[in-house]
Amino acid sequence: MTLLEQFHLWLANMWPGWEWLAYVIAAIVGVVIILGFLLIMVLVFIWFERRLLGRFQIRLGPNRLGPEGIFQPIATAVKILLKEDIVPAKGDKVLHWLAPVIVFVPVLLIFAVVPFGQRAILTDLNVGIVYVVAISSISAVGVYTAGWASNNKYALISALRTVAQMVSYELPVVLSIIGVVLMVGSLSMTEIVESQNIPFILLQPLGFVIFFLGTLAEMNRSPFDLLEADSEIVAGYHIEYSGMKFAMFFLGEYGHALAYSCIVATLYLGGWQGPLLPPIIWFLIKVIAVFSVIVWMRATLPRLRVDQLMGFAWKGLLPMAVINLFIIAAEVLWLSEITPWLMVAVNFVFAGVLVLLWSKLFTLGGGRVEV
Repeated sequence: MTLLEQFHLWLANMWPGWEWLAYVIAAIVGVVIILGFLLIMVLVFIWFERRLLGRFQIRLGPNRLGPEGIFQPIATAVKILLKEDIVPAKGDKVLHWLAPVIVFVPVLLIFAVVPFGQRAILTDLNVGIVYVVAISSISAVGVYTAGWASNNKYALISALRTVAQMVSYELPVVLSIIGVVLMVGSLSMTEIVESQNIPFILLQPLGFVIFFLGTLAEMNRSPFDLLEADSEIVAGYHIEYSGMKFAMFFLGEYGHALAYSCIVATLYLGGWQGPLLPPIIWFLIKVIAVFSVIVWMRATLPRLRVDQLMGFAWKGLLPMAVINLFIIAAEVLWLSEITPWLMVAVNFVFAGVLVLLWSKLFTLGGGRVEV
């Protein structure tokens, strides 16, 4: 039983005959907790990314507002919220308002099944990981809606490109998740964490790489951030947005980074499990470690071209995800009785061979591409 369910039962016992009110209050408390956690962590992530990028680029980063610049994200948020809300004269005003909501709300819904501790979860669905995949794909609808409602050719081109990118990388991401499900035998996020006596990053290194790179593309983070290719499509699908609406897109982008960091920590890094420290501390350490790698890649790798981006999904990640799925299925059927650390060695060998073969057989293409 989760902590929120215990709170609901306590309220129901306090007010017999008012069970519906206990449900409503427990739901509101859960939403407030998730929203507060998301807003605080997004501010922390923005500050952390800017400071870390400063270190990578041999500069200071934000350092004026507050000690070490900790109040800079708050100043940025206030500045954005004070800007004028502009709607294109020939745009669809209803859809223009609705698009940021469609992008932002699914981020909140994802956290309903993220286990921060053994009982620290809003609702422990028995199909939790399927719920995450379904909810996270809704953001693509908001992106396309924003591009269409803006009545701007560059916004629409960027929206179409982003939707194609999300759909393409969704396939290898889902296949890598199926590998985890095969090994655990359950779709529950809590059971996935509890099954990791050895973190799945060691038992499924190839699956981890596929999932991590695929989620980077779905988040539109470097080196897959084609929606921000300023020389091609100006500023992406949200070029016609300002003020609070742009802030919701910005919040949704960092919210997705936080959500996927939590999912990576849950599926492959053992979730809240760890010695000595409280479970929530271990979980946050792993989440911040995943986000640090994301920032590291942004500071290091150049942006891919659009043809390279799509080729990497269809010629790279998808075939390796299918092969990884067959390997995991074979191990579950025939090698489940062998020493776990021997399975770790076998999987690392398979992963190295597959990556080597792919690097020899396929290329991402060369030459100039007209957009």
